[in-house]
Amino acid sequence: MTASAPPPPPPSPSPAGSAQTTHPDGRVELPVGAAVPTGRYANEDLLPVPVARRTWNTYNFAALWVGMAHNAATWTLASGLIQLGMDWKQAVLTIAVANVIVLVPMLLTGHAGPRYGIPFPVFARASFGIRGANFPALIRAAVACAWFGIQTWIGGAAIFLLAGNMLGDWWTGAASFGGYPWTHWLSFALFWALQIAIIVRGMETLRRFENWAAPFVVVGAVALLIWISNKAGGFGPLLDQPSELGWDGDFWSVFFPALMPMIGFWSTLSLNIPDFTRYGANQRSQFWGQSLGLPTTMTLFTLLSVLVTSGTQAVYGAPIWQPEQVAAKIDNWAGVLFALITILVATVSVNIAANVVSPAFDLSHMAPGKITFRVGAVIAAVVGVAIFPWKLYSSPDVYIFTWLDTVGALLGTVAGILIADYWIIRRAFLHLPDLYREGGRYWYSGGWNWRALAAFAAGGVLAIGGAHTDPGTAGPFPADGLIPFLKPLGDYGWAVGLGTSLVLYTLLMLGRREKTASRA
Repeated sequence: MTASAPPPPPPSPSPAGSAQTTHPDGRVELPVGAAVPTGRYANEDLLPVPVARRTWNTYNFAALWVGMAHNAATWTLASGLIQLGMDWKQAVLTIAVANVIVLVPMLLTGHAGPRYGIPFPVFARASFGIRGANFPALIRAAVACAWFGIQTWIGGAAIFLLAGNMLGDWWTGAASFGGYPWTHWLSFALFWALQIAIIVRGMETLRRFENWAAPFVVVGAVALLIWISNKAGGFGPLLDQPSELGWDGDFWSVFFPALMPMIGFWSTLSLNIPDFTRYGANQRSQFWGQSLGLPTTMTLFTLLSVLVTSGTQAVYGAPIWQPEQVAAKIDNWAGVLFALITILVATVSVNIAANVVSPAFDLSHMAPGKITFRVGAVIAAVVGVAIFPWKLYSSPDVYIFTWLDTVGALLGTVAGILIADYWIIRRAFLHLPDLYREGGRYWYSGGWNWRALAAFAAGGVLAIGGAHTDPGTAGPFPADGLIPFLKPLGDYGWAVGLGTSLVLYTLLMLGRREKTASRA
């Protein structure tokens, strides 16, 4: 489906020398015909998208979320909770609540996209400073690179396992290198190269790909559910798998520690969602597209994944939490081929949208004169391999309680600062030219806003200081917590980080409020 939107309303008359044009619907752009910002802090990829090119509609945003939510990593969230002892109802509840919560900062930060047409690193300049914005941008880019590696490993594993199902033992039993058959590494490399081929074609190709990938993945997931239900003898066994935790204290002792990592799963996009909403035709499109696309599709896909995982427990005696391993159980080549294509489409869909767009803009922000969007995307893809993603994906304990929990805590801290600055301090007003100009209102002290850094430091310490590893589980943290007296906060990292940084940043900025809220 091709994006369409009504033509933008005519802008209100701009006074002579006006630095930016505000349209009747609230969208802001640089005056038509005016000189665009240049210099060391601007390039074509970082400049505001003109109103005429902000064309994404509600369907485009909803399809984007369907494409990103319906993927192997989402599948492993829910099935990982099953493996940790929850039943299907508890796993669906946990993820549904998490996605309703994370939708709130997603919409708050996403508002700046359709209004100003700017990407996340430029948006962050208002709070962190024009140079200081590199700090949150690099944090977000590092997380995205790691996610890119994880998703690419998942896609490569799908190629390896499902190709082995068709090609036989010579493929799956090939000589090992680095703990895996060389054919597994080859599959990983092939999938990496496939994504690069799509990445270099740019954002418009991504939009078109998401539009058709979204329904295709839904069909594939439903087909996998029908297959496992037939193997199990109907839907009854899928729904009857009992919880090992019950609904008393044992469940709640797992629920809250699991809730924060589930929020952390999309805390990445709660920061850089302006990278996408900057193409939005209006606020209504991004609001309804995200509201309909994120919590609903995550919940429905979660339901599919937990039912299939419960089915594997009924059929094979133990839950299988990786979708590629479930698909490898299919005993006919047509089914295996369809499953392979579905998993690959799902993985490419989320990986490029969620884990390449952000670091591409973030890396471009570091050196606008040298790094374009495409160059940044390739750098991110290379770094994604260098972080050894197969180790992060090795078990539910490491994946959920170490990786997602820690990432979510740090990114929640950045989100608190962005929300406080945009909504409380600036009341959603930004001055576009100053976002690209040395010495302007966002220059602060040498391009850095120490208040944002102080709020991040305080929120970060409280958010991850209590991180700990439970006895009997794998993890890098000490059992008593990194900072023992903060251990009680360890299960609430995202909320603690966001709340602390939001409050502290607001207090520190109140003394500058008149200056930052001024109108140009």
